[in-house]
Amino acid sequence: MELEKEALPPAVVVMGVSGCGKSSVGEGIAARNGMRFVEGDQLHPARNVEKMAKGIPLTDDDRLPWLDRIGVEIKAAQDASQGLVISCSALKRSYRDRLRQAAGGRLAFVFLEGSRDLLLSRMQARQGHFMPASLLDSQLQTLEPPTGEAGVVTVTIDMALDDMVALACEELRGAAVKGGFHAG
Repeated sequence: MELEKEALPPAVVVMGVSGCGKSSVGEGIAARNGMRFVEGDQLHPARNVEKMAKGIPLTDDDRLPWLDRIGVEIKAAQDASQGLVISCSALKRSYRDRLRQAAGGRLAFVFLEGSRDLLLSRMQARQGHFMPASLLDSQLQTLEPPTGEAGVVTVTIDMALDDMVALACEELRGAAVKGGFHAG
């Protein structure tokens, strides 16, 4: 069943630890809804990418300029009345709150969650990505799951990509209809 595009929040952040499928799911949500997709990893300062490639976890100080660049992208899309889907780990509540504040309007999160074993196997299987599998445990330790936060839908990653995208879109629309996505 084709649902109305306008029911989706204007900005969607696909979040979770490395290996959960943020880029693939984000691209799928954007494609199904005629929205632009931005790969959040491309907004990292070069020094962040270098640290991660060397297996060094990022600190809050490393992440804040990156989160601010993502916030600028979200705000610019909203100011231009363009839908946007962006991938961003958004591991801590303070990071998500920073993005909500930058958005200045409705903002939704799709939290992709899965078991450590599944995440690790996905990270080990991908090629050409700067993030080594050795950083998975650091990300899992940093992760503050968005349980109970407004404007968040959760999708488990133990299903086919098309099913994950379809479920995310369905959940986003359902929550948007109920008025569940407001920055705060």
